Amino acid sequence: MRLLAFILMLLSFGSQALAADLAVTVRDARGAPVKDAVVMLYPASGTPPVRVAGPYRMAQHNIQFDPFVLVVPVGATVSFPNLDNVRHHVYSFSKPHPFELKLYGHDETRTIVFDKPGVIALGCNIHDQMIGFVRVVDTPFAVKTDANGLAVLRGAPGGKASVKVWHPYLKGPGNEIAMPAAVPGSGTGALTISVDLRPPPDHAHGY
Repeated sequence: MRLLAFILMLLSFGSQALAADLAVTVRDARGAPVKDAVVMLYPASGTPPVRVAGPYRMAQHNIQFDPFVLVVPVGATVSFPNLDNVRHHVYSFSKPHPFELKLYGHDETRTIVFDKPGVIALGCNIHDQMIGFVRVVDTPFAVKTDANGLAVLRGAPGGKASVKVWHPYLKGPGNEIAMPAAVPGSGTGALTISVDLRPPPDHAHGY
């Protein structure tokens, strides 16, 4: 029994040593950082199951969706609270999960379970300027870039992998690009990705 425990301990240490972080910076064609890009990592050794933690929230606030882009795992329950003093009618025609949340008012909340990966584009039947996105992912290694264009994928297994980058205004099939990557055996690796973006609608969150 002691020998078995020792072997298991060594295997545990070995698997931890092979886990690392990958810092991905996304920039546009001019070299400016790209905010709200979703970076997804798929290890060549296989993708572990996603963890459906939470809570996940896409609020309606100041007649906008907040956040502009929300990243959730497959199977997540997302709440849609109305924080405005007007009513909203939230909907999506997106293929992974079309839905409709009919008119509801201040401090009321509705929820949706997203059971398929993909992009959920959101709108409001009352306020055309409201645009938002839920990116449902099927990998635990998925992070949205910050204002500096940085997304850090933590605890990924070392070795070959594929990285996908999605952004609502990215030029490419499905607004997404993919490329090979290498995750170090320990520590933090770095990768910079350049993307081409379409001009956004004038009313979309200052983009």
